[in-house]
Amino acid sequence: MQTIRIERTTCPKEKPGKDNPLAFGTIFTDHMFEVDYEEGKGWYDPRIVPYHSLSLDPSAMVFHYGQTMFEGLKAYKAADGRVLLFRPDKNIERANRSNRRLCIPEIPPELFMDGLMKLVDMEKDWIPTKPGTSLYIRPFIIATDPFLGVRPSNTYKFMIILSPVGAYYESGLDPVKIWIEDDYVRAVRGGIGEAKTGGNYVASLASQVKAHEAGYAQVLWLDGIERKYIEEVGAMNIFFKINGVVVTPMLNGSILPGVTRASAIELCKQWGIPVEERRISVDEVVKAAESGEMEECFGTGTAAVVSPVGELRYENEKMAIGGNKIGELTQRIYDTITGIQLGEIEGPEGWSVEVK
Repeated sequence: MQTIRIERTTCPKEKPGKDNPLAFGTIFTDHMFEVDYEEGKGWYDPRIVPYHSLSLDPSAMVFHYGQTMFEGLKAYKAADGRVLLFRPDKNIERANRSNRRLCIPEIPPELFMDGLMKLVDMEKDWIPTKPGTSLYIRPFIIATDPFLGVRPSNTYKFMIILSPVGAYYESGLDPVKIWIEDDYVRAVRGGIGEAKTGGNYVASLASQVKAHEAGYAQVLWLDGIERKYIEEVGAMNIFFKINGVVVTPMLNGSILPGVTRASAIELCKQWGIPVEERRISVDEVVKAAESGEMEECFGTGTAAVVSPVGELRYENEKMAIGGNKIGELTQRIYDTITGIQLGEIEGPEGWSVEVK
């Protein structure tokens, strides 16, 4: 394994106060991890350096052709002082799955994990401890070749930055309102919908703006071919509890395979709650909501963990769910996952990884 070079800052930043509210993704820690790639040389010169601005050629390929991958996970501080990560191996696996789809060279998992562990350990004093807070971890890769031509880049930069954050939604665990998009589409099978890359998110912005203007927190996408099957929310995978059965769209090549999604499914199965991963049409969702068979609806994702949904809007119809209150199962999944993340609950083997 390559040795990580460490350069410490001489001008440490002032950390946010314990009582100061933390907006999501606005404050960054003192240091970052970097490693470069060159074709024929591979990944080289891994280092932890002071957080800094980048200097890139205006013709760098990332600006013109969008060859970039990113991930998201969190670090937590347990009551006994341990620093914990939640299933980081799954994020590394997903990062390299995205890399393969985007023609980006894979990051050696041991290098990714070593850089992640050393950086978080250096910055552990930045981890907030107020309920609902954490240290958000953003690994990402950009194509850096100074070349105007459509091909995979020959050079790349992989970085990890850290940000102390509060709740993703200002409403916390209050149910959010979701807009089911009936005009734009985000992804199709065979495209890059299952890769975690910027193009998937810029494709969602027009609809996101429209939904926000109407008072909705997020957009729920339909499939891009038939425009009738539920896919995912912009920042979350989606779940419905209908007549005692938990239903979530199956992974089909245009849906991001969420780590929290997989964890919620595994927990439900452990608890003996029936789970179906399948196609679910928007008509089925509307019918279940109107008849009262829709008992709960919630989203899962690294940023929000678990977010209850209190209202769905489709075309001109608004559907209230669960009396606009968090459901029993939604609360149980949230409590269990956050309990594991904070070291308060013993989770399945490998779910909680201590930073040492």
